[in-house]
Amino acid sequence: MFAPIRRLARALHVPSIAEREAAYLNGSLDLVDLEYRQRQIDRGLFRNGR
Repeated sequence: MFAPIRRLARALHVPSIAEREAAYLNGSLDLVDLEYRQRQIDRGLFRNGR
């Protein structure tokens, strides 16, 4: 009975800032890229309203 409502809620889910940051970090290709991405997040890449 609630399955369609749950599917709709998941489809309309907007990722939080933490989820977006984690996805960005998970997309890194190597250690250098990971460190670069960490610095970008520390500088506020996802928190400045972009």
